Amino acid sequence: MAKDTQGETASTHREARRQVQAEKNAQQDAQSKAALGKQGYKQQLKRVLSVPDMIVYGLIFMVPIAPFGIYGGVFDESGGMPALVYLVGTLAMVFTALSYGMLIREWPVSGSVYAYTSRGLGPGVGFVTGWTLLLDYLLIPLLMYVVASTALSSLVPEVPPWAFAVAFVAAVTFVNVRGIALTDIVNRVALVLELLVLAVFVVLGIRWLLTDPASRGFTLDPVYNPATFDPKLVMSAVSLGVLSFLGFDGIATLSEEAKDGRRGPGRAMMASLAIVGSLFVLQTYLAACISPDGAVFAHDEGNAFYLVAQVVGGRWLYVVCAVATALAWGIFTALAAQTAVSRILFAMGRDRTLPHVLAKVSPKYKTPYVASLFVGALSLVLVLTFGQLGTDTISLFVNFGALTAFLMLHVTVIGYFIVKKRDRRWVAHLLVPLCGLAVIGFTWLGLDIQAKILVGIWMAVGIVYYVVMRFALKRDVKIEG
Repeated sequence: MAKDTQGETASTHREARRQVQAEKNAQQDAQSKAALGKQGYKQQLKRVLSVPDMIVYGLIFMVPIAPFGIYGGVFDESGGMPALVYLVGTLAMVFTALSYGMLIREWPVSGSVYAYTSRGLGPGVGFVTGWTLLLDYLLIPLLMYVVASTALSSLVPEVPPWAFAVAFVAAVTFVNVRGIALTDIVNRVALVLELLVLAVFVVLGIRWLLTDPASRGFTLDPVYNPATFDPKLVMSAVSLGVLSFLGFDGIATLSEEAKDGRRGPGRAMMASLAIVGSLFVLQTYLAACISPDGAVFAHDEGNAFYLVAQVVGGRWLYVVCAVATALAWGIFTALAAQTAVSRILFAMGRDRTLPHVLAKVSPKYKTPYVASLFVGALSLVLVLTFGQLGTDTISLFVNFGALTAFLMLHVTVIGYFIVKKRDRRWVAHLLVPLCGLAVIGFTWLGLDIQAKILVGIWMAVGIVYYVVMRFALKRDVKIEG
């Protein structure tokens, strides 16, 4: 009898907690819709994402096993200190995430940096910033497909890389059009699989370092090696390592699909950044301890991490890591990237800075389906046209677009809060963005000159387009709030 009473009491408590949570969700939903309404927009997208959902999204976008695909380049450019690269990269992104959180609370809309600079610094600056950010987001899927198809082609050389890439594009576009809820389910499954693969490598790597006669054991060299340390060399490698962090900012594009659109995305950014930064440092530290001089992959930099994994686990672990990278980059991260860029195109189309058709929302799935289909088609064209460029070249262009947008993000915080609103929260609205500007700016200056030229041309095209649109065609830009 006592057990029955205890069971009924527990059931009552669970029901009460569910009701409280439901009321909290309803309140957050109402507040988020009201905040969106203040910006002059109606709620069109489906609000279903909790903070944990967005953390999963951020982790998938950044890829917990991202160093697998670019480890060789990071190792070589950093003088054998890949763990240091990811420590510095995490620090750089923390300041940027804090600036994002401040602006999301002020303007909880889908357009990310484009939306914030448009409201904080003016529509013209906002468009050019959004145009620059588009280069980043439009090329990220291309990079994902190239890395994934390369990984699979090393295992199945009979199938050309482009064939794998086409299959990836089709699968990702289908899921993206179907809706954010399906995307969230795919993300959760993907995250579990990636963490399992990483856990296997970590366990086998630690065991090998502790027991194998060929091991040199644990060392601090992957974090700091005085024999090879060079600040310029490390910051050059950081520009490549930053690629692994690109994605936490994609959470900002989900503000109109978050249950708590004002605070939720910022919290998810910080949490996902802390988690993934720790995982990046751990796996690259172990890999550098296993092969301190890089001799294992001296003649095959593109498959560097897989070859390190083969040392501790055999050929089967090489295959598992390569397949995991292919799926993670080619489907799961590409899905997150295409989700983000379609939301930016949706926001710019809604403001009529890009063709308004991009703002069309599916009545059934509540997704910006025209923007999603456009991104899928463009990704296919880019894969077939520029897929042979190589990951290093594409990474430089992606990084330049992202870092330029991050610089404008920090400028917006200072310009809007300190200059325009005359706010006196010096630490939050001045010191934090200045630190972000310093770290991102130093990395930006170290980027390849070819990337700067390409992005300069891209920005010039955007400026010409905007001038023609506003002054020759006299099209209005609808940006409120």
